[in-house]
Amino acid sequence: MNKILYSLLIISITLAGCKTEGCTDQDAVNWNADADTFDGSCLYEGQAVLWYGEEVATEKQQFATSYSFYSDGQIVGSQAVTMFWTSSPDCGQQSSITITKDMGNNTSMSASYEVIDDQGYTVWEGIINFQANTCLSLELTL
Repeated sequence: MNKILYSLLIISITLAGCKTEGCTDQDAVNWNADADTFDGSCLYEGQAVLWYGEEVATEKQQFATSYSFYSDGQIVGSQAVTMFWTSSPDCGQQSSITITKDMGNNTSMSASYEVIDDQGYTVWEGIINFQANTCLSLELTL
């Protein structure tokens, strides 16, 4: 009987000392709360919301009726020129133009953006510097 208890005690101590590998960074999309040993597997995502106010909508509706929003050459959304915000919307908020960037194992990454009107003219363009687990707000102005 003592051998069985001794064996169970050894097994318990051995299992308690085992390390759980995984992503230990809480800012990662694949964070593992049970992991106690970093294994390099963390993956990150960043977001940016593009918006403009009433002044832009009023001024620009003379020239176009809709905008198409692109990031790194890929369309991410479109909306009527008359759609505006009185303050910055949250990333992912209904009717907002939110760019979500899969950043792999990088905690920061740059991407281009471009807004083209329905006449084919580029109205805004630039670079967004994404940060892991962050919502950036980019107001488009005149």
